[in-house]
Amino acid sequence: MAPVQVRGTVLTVRRVDAYHAITVVAPAVAERFRPGQFLTVAVGGPHAATLLRRAFSIYGVRPDHGGTVEFVFAALGAGTQWLARRRARDTLDITGPLGRPFPIPREPANCLLIGGGYGSAPLFALADRLGARGCRVDFLLGAASVDRVFGALTARRTGRTAVITTDDGSLGTRGMVTDVLSQVIHEARTDVIYACGPMPMLREVTATAAKYDIPVFASVEEAMACGIGVCMTCVLPARGSDGVTRMVRSCVDGPVFRGDAVRWDDIGTIPFDALGAPGWRPKTGGAGFGSGSAGSDGSAGSAEPHNAMGHEPLEAGSAG
Repeated sequence: MAPVQVRGTVLTVRRVDAYHAITVVAPAVAERFRPGQFLTVAVGGPHAATLLRRAFSIYGVRPDHGGTVEFVFAALGAGTQWLARRRARDTLDITGPLGRPFPIPREPANCLLIGGGYGSAPLFALADRLGARGCRVDFLLGAASVDRVFGALTARRTGRTAVITTDDGSLGTRGMVTDVLSQVIHEARTDVIYACGPMPMLREVTATAAKYDIPVFASVEEAMACGIGVCMTCVLPARGSDGVTRMVRSCVDGPVFRGDAVRWDDIGTIPFDALGAPGWRPKTGGAGFGSGSAGSDGSAGSAEPHNAMGHEPLEAGSAG
């Protein structure tokens, strides 16, 4: 179903260690939500000069009050600090759910969910959906310090196993999630990995998983402005199933991508061989520097960049 824009009443605002969580009454958003999708919030009030919305992963939805949506954030800038000052019964202008959700296994599988900081927020609704499908869920969460690990208790309560790492050793194992990833993969007999967190973490998770031929579905943390695919602020290079690199929009083509489709080392640039890059020219019977077809005007024809998101035993995040 298409996203909706609503004015929702704030139900609760709570502090969760280093983060804040807001629950908003928004039945139309809640009923459309699938794990991995996000919402955008107008900040600053109706008379503020802050024009751009802020994008947040949806932590969870509940049937209370007809349907509520909760999101988690760190109050770092003017917009999020304004959000942190909201109180119950205030109203927020939100749009959602947006983006492509996590794909769900068609058959029960061993699923490893990896989160960095409050990037773990979208993984808990996913864990519920995976559990309903009969999958076994293991968690691997990491952050700089204990107050920045989001959802450790929930992970321990809902996951088959939960491994926690912190850079300073204040909770769990000292180090980063990638330091223990290989061991966790072996012990959990992982079939598929879902991850959300900083880009360097996602890059390393993808590289490690590739050694074991394990697919990774990564929810990228890319700066967004419009959230609906218009402004092109959140583009990153990704390879399609035809082998052609395209600049895809995280907000509409993602935020969930196949890890091995994203060109992690080229994020922030336009690779020379990307479709439409300066100097790029279509080849007869091929597309630019890659394989695959292109239209006579150099367009991508019918090939879509997110074809590479597919994985044979997985389906789009449909209801379990």
